[in-house]
Amino acid sequence: MTRKTYIISDMHCSSCVMRLEALEDSLPGVQRVSASYQKQTLQVDFDEQTLSEEQFLAAVEQLGYHPQQK
Repeated sequence: MTRKTYIISDMHCSSCVMRLEALEDSLPGVQRVSASYQKQTLQVDFDEQTLSEEQFLAAVEQLGYHPQQK
C-alpha cells in the first residue's frame, strides 16, 4: 500500500471534499481518500499494483482539480 499527499489549491468547499473522497468508491485499488479544504490537502492510500499514481491523478484532474505533490 502506498500513501501520497497532494496539495489541491483549487479545493474550496465541502462539496469539493465529497467529490474527491468519492474516488475511494469509484477507483479500484484505492483504499482510502481523505480531503481537507481548510488545509487544501488530499491524502490517498492505494495499491500500486492495481492503480498507478498517474491513473489516480488523472481521475482527480478529470474532476477539475490540479493536484501538486506535497
